[in-house]
Amino acid sequence: MSNSFTRNRPLWIAGGITVGLMVLVFIAGWLFGRADEKKHERPREVAATQPARADSALGRTDLRQLDGLRRGIPVDQEAAPQPLWRVQNADVRRVRAYPMQPPTIPHAIDGYQVDKNSNRCMLCHARANAEKFQAPPVSVTHYMDRDDQFLASISPRRYFCNQCHVVQTDAPLLVGNKFQDIDAVLAAAEAGTSTAEAAERTQ
Repeated sequence: MSNSFTRNRPLWIAGGITVGLMVLVFIAGWLFGRADEKKHERPREVAATQPARADSALGRTDLRQLDGLRRGIPVDQEAAPQPLWRVQNADVRRVRAYPMQPPTIPHAIDGYQVDKNSNRCMLCHARANAEKFQAPPVSVTHYMDRDDQFLASISPRRYFCNQCHVVQTDAPLLVGNKFQDIDAVLAAAEAGTSTAEAAERTQ
């Protein structure tokens, strides 16, 4: 026994030193962790005893925000879902708000198939069928390819109608705006008044 211990003495010493170092590292980590926890607990206690300030650095109270999409509901709360608004189905053309605006769709398109196999919109709006169905024909620009060459059928880049043309619903506006179309702006400029005053006169 003593001979084997004598032969392996360097290994026993190295093992003892390793175990001792591991114990010291564990104790040091435990002590530093406790000190760090105490340092972070103090600000939490102070914050819990103080009332919430109404004027934070961002000028907001708690987590409240003014985003119209959330309707003033704080970000940490669930909003009640909005009702399903009805699609306007009057089938009356709407005035465009600005030149080159894609016209909005004045009727419901539920169940319309618009994919690579079929385009339900073209049943009525193709130039060959527009008169029969009393629908506005598709613009001639929709028959032009990227090189401005006219095609016999609708151009593939204008094929998927609801990329640009959308239905309208009776949902209230999420964000108010004072947009005026170009006619109102020009009328105000000619009269020498502001656009807001001109809009009030036209209403």
